[in-house]
Amino acid sequence: MKHRNLPFFYDLLVTRLHDLMSAWGVPQEHLAWAGLLLGGALVLTTMVLLSSLLNWGLTVSMPRLAFKTDSRFDDNLVKSRTPRYVARIVPLVLAYNMVPAVLADFPRWVPLGQSLFNIFFILLAIRIVRSVLNALKDTLKLDEAYRGKPLESYAQVISLVLWIIAGVLIFTQITGRSAIGFLTAMGAASAVLLLIFKDTILGFVASIQISANDVVRLGDWITMPKYGADGDVQEINLTTVKVANFDKTITTIPTYALISDSFQNWRGMQDSGGRRIKRSLLIKVSSIRFLDEEEIDALKHITLLKPYIEERSAEIAAYNQERGFDGPMLVNGRRLTNVGLFRHYTDRYLAQHPGIHTGMTRLVRQLAPNEFGLPLELYCFTNTTEWEAYEGIMSDIFDHLFAAHTYFNLVVFESPAADDMRHMGKSMASATN
Repeated sequence: MKHRNLPFFYDLLVTRLHDLMSAWGVPQEHLAWAGLLLGGALVLTTMVLLSSLLNWGLTVSMPRLAFKTDSRFDDNLVKSRTPRYVARIVPLVLAYNMVPAVLADFPRWVPLGQSLFNIFFILLAIRIVRSVLNALKDTLKLDEAYRGKPLESYAQVISLVLWIIAGVLIFTQITGRSAIGFLTAMGAASAVLLLIFKDTILGFVASIQISANDVVRLGDWITMPKYGADGDVQEINLTTVKVANFDKTITTIPTYALISDSFQNWRGMQDSGGRRIKRSLLIKVSSIRFLDEEEIDALKHITLLKPYIEERSAEIAAYNQERGFDGPMLVNGRRLTNVGLFRHYTDRYLAQHPGIHTGMTRLVRQLAPNEFGLPLELYCFTNTTEWEAYEGIMSDIFDHLFAAHTYFNLVVFESPAADDMRHMGKSMASATN
């Protein structure tokens, strides 16, 4: 039976197939459906076998080729399964060309079948482009110039654009209308689209600003109390930023929030090589007093203080003698105080401490007195930014200072505890008796 509008090869193939099924005893009225099923099965089987063969060939050859090159791009192509997607092109082209033969008895279905394969082509093209895009993204992540950049956001934007284009093309295949007509119709619904994709648009704008201004990089330690974030940035994508907190929880922050809200980035501290110590000892004001000569001589045994005490004592003695302030009344003239010597001792202790950064600011200063006493603040930087080492250095310093302050007859303030109240009660009872 001659099929019109079919090339000679396809017509011969269909005729032979019908003759074969007739020889098998298939009734004449069922030949068309039987030919459709058998032809479809043959085409599908051919596609699967050919795709598997090409996939095996590319999967074997690509890693060998990638192993011989220095570039990581070809390795990432294999990792993103690009060879597998490419291997499906030839089977799809073959199947597309076989549609007129398989549907020879149903000519009205040919355009529908071809449209269906066109949709497959569009989806396959998107997958190939996205796999190449992912391979490029993974390759750029290894480049120092792009390390820390929000590449994930850019990849998602490109993927979104690709899927929009694919959606328009698929719509034209299904409806038979032109893409221009579809886009014109969608223009009327732009307000709705803007509302639907609001977060995506804001995230895209934020990603560009983050990258251009170098606000955040992957691996940065950021603190954002509003969202409960305190940890390292793990991922920056189109809509969210993933932060791995130090308590092993994960916090997601809207990407645009890094532009619209305030947060703290600790990268500057990490890059500087020093981390700040800013902590105070609260000195009880009633324990602050002038030192007599006997106490000063005793404090000269502190190696760090001896040169300072001798120099300062000579300067004060000359000042008081010049102005006639010598006498038993210590409040007259200039005198050494226990808190002053403790402050200088603390400064010299920090200066010789192996964990303190010598190239950064170092201060030991008094803050304004308050209801808890006189704050004696240490302001300095450790020579490491590692958290554990930093905490160890700071603890060692304050361990020493809490033990050393008693040598200066100073008292560190703390709120009364239960045993303090009992001792106070016993003292008052004893005084009454």
